[in-house]
Amino acid sequence: MPRDPREIQLEIDAARESLAATLDQLAYRSSPTRLRAQGQAAVVRFLQSTAGRATVGALGLLVTLVVVQKARHRND
Repeated sequence: MPRDPREIQLEIDAARESLAATLDQLAYRSSPTRLRAQGQAAVVRFLQSTAGRATVGALGLLVTLVVVQKARHRND
């Protein structure tokens, strides 16, 4: 039994709307501006946390030790 052309058209329209919504979601999720903002917010949250402050402190100490070590070897 042949299908009603109006029914087929409604199915096509629904599929088109669904595809458009999916493409909009993909464009939103992969937006470079949004991803950059999310990354920056994550870094700020980390740096403001106890673990972030400890990491920055340890990194500063390491850099200081390396600079002092290099300065000592220059004078030898």
